Amino acid sequence: MKNTTLTKLQYEELKNIIKDFCVSSLGKTMVDKLMPSSNVKTVKNRLIETSEGKTLLESSTVPLQGIVNIDNIIINVEKDVILSPEALRNVSDFLRGCRKIKVYMKDKEFYAPTLMSYSYSIKELENIEEEINKSINNNIIDSSATKELKRIRRLIENTEIKIEDKLEGFLKSSVNKILIQDFFITKRNGRFTIPIKSSYKNQVDGTLIDSSSTGSTVFIEPAIVSKFTSELMKLKEDESNEEYQILSYLTGLVREYINEIKTNVEVIGLYDMIFAKAKYSISIGGISPDINDYGYIKIINGRHPLLKGKVVPLNFSVGKDYRTLIITGPNAGGKTVVLKAVGLLTLAVQSGFHIPCEKGSIISVFENIFADIGDDQSIENALSTFSSHIKNIAEIINETNKSTLLLFDEIGSGTEPNEGAALAISILEEVYHRGAITIATTHYGEIKNFSLNHNDFENAAMLFNSETLEPLYKLSIGQSGKSNALWISKKMGINKDVVQRAENYIKNKDYNYNFVSNNKIRSEQSNSENIPFENYNYEIGDKVYLTEYKESGLIYKPKNKFNNVTVLYDNKFIEINVRQIKLEFKAAELYPEGYDLDSLFTSFAERKLEKDIIRGSKKALKKLQKMRKERQ
Repeated sequence: MKNTTLTKLQYEELKNIIKDFCVSSLGKTMVDKLMPSSNVKTVKNRLIETSEGKTLLESSTVPLQGIVNIDNIIINVEKDVILSPEALRNVSDFLRGCRKIKVYMKDKEFYAPTLMSYSYSIKELENIEEEINKSINNNIIDSSATKELKRIRRLIENTEIKIEDKLEGFLKSSVNKILIQDFFITKRNGRFTIPIKSSYKNQVDGTLIDSSSTGSTVFIEPAIVSKFTSELMKLKEDESNEEYQILSYLTGLVREYINEIKTNVEVIGLYDMIFAKAKYSISIGGISPDINDYGYIKIINGRHPLLKGKVVPLNFSVGKDYRTLIITGPNAGGKTVVLKAVGLLTLAVQSGFHIPCEKGSIISVFENIFADIGDDQSIENALSTFSSHIKNIAEIINETNKSTLLLFDEIGSGTEPNEGAALAISILEEVYHRGAITIATTHYGEIKNFSLNHNDFENAAMLFNSETLEPLYKLSIGQSGKSNALWISKKMGINKDVVQRAENYIKNKDYNYNFVSNNKIRSEQSNSENIPFENYNYEIGDKVYLTEYKESGLIYKPKNKFNNVTVLYDNKFIEINVRQIKLEFKAAELYPEGYDLDSLFTSFAERKLEKDIIRGSKKALKKLQKMRKERQ
């Protein structure tokens, strides 16, 4: 499957939901690597795994808790790194988890024969578990790991007691009382010391080990314990060497069985992923659909896996009585959601996921699934939306075969409608002859008509409530939908005569050119009353054509003694000679009797301010005063 298809159909988002049901990163890693399979046997086996996992979860508790990911530990072992006590403890916990799963699966052959068979690959390594548990306790090497370690640690303990006894005597001595800053023994840099006042540091026989941040206190190891300190350091070195030997031995045990451990990791990760799929199925009330490889899809009361809340169920079929389905209907009516739902449900099944549908649903396994959905405008490659779609479709056609599901959203759109519709029909014909199953959405009537007359094409419509102007999000196969543009226009207040003419134009293309000509004549008549321009008295509101600017404006002030008028043009008032304008419409023709022509030249805010001032609004007067101050 192409990554672009997986992205458009939000496949990774669905996998992220599955990952949330995993109990370890082992399972999450398996889900990350999971891809839809085009092999029918593999898909059927994946669905069986999920169904068996669901059966076990509904009848008992699967002992997956405590499973840890030891991938990094395995890498270190293979690099001959000596494992830490904590890492060894994780290995022990993992092996104990493997043993629990194997024991749990032992009597599950009747309920889950496939999942039980995987447990045969799990190697029980109790000897490694026991050795680690005997030597490591709370992530620390236990003194009972070896007799030698036990002996060394006993000597260390006795030596430390001797040192502390000597230092206690130092603290209690009245001679030393004046020298001591704090009357307690403290360890600094692994050595036993006494806090001494900095000013007396040269009066104490011993070794300065550390000092406080302020410098007022120094930490000195008195000479009376130097002999015991040397003994202690030698014992600590012996302890470290013995601990290294123990860790080396335990790491060697793990290395000896590293292949068996790696197999266990793979099986446990697989179990975690399968049970995550099963938990997901339970959470959505999912089912395992029937499977085929010849393109037949039948979805009964299904829904898009990522939609939440109350969702209108989808009933859909393709691939049995027809191999191409053309979906029409209003914008935002759910056409694209149908495409994405069919695509994602198919990807889900080919990944072994149960789907939110009713029993009896059927999904085909495809070698390829291609989706041309959404705006693919490419700024980097200077490609328009249409060009990008066509480039994508060209690549899709080249890879299309009889085991391909194609999802085209608004096929042929983005260009001149006649060319777009013709191109779309030609593309649909081409992929049909290549044996693909195709689902396409469109607004083009030509495509609907082509589908209506093709034996292996079928139309479908997204239903629309014509009273409330709301989409119903229901797909009706065998019915051709409308964009409902005329109905919506009528509801929104467009004159019924305008809508009626549009309906006639759709039916017979007999455009009323005379109607247009009459308007043109009327305009010309308004302009040609044979009144010389210098004699015509322009009035406020007259619409005139400015020959210099080649655009229209409105007369704001009538002609003055210089034959100049003031015209509102481009939101500015300009003075222009009557020789440079032509009358288009008189104000009397444009506005009803009594119309406030001043409103043509003032904004709503200005008119409101004027009315507020007339009625004595204090707020308006304050605003006017403020405006005057700003001008000053």
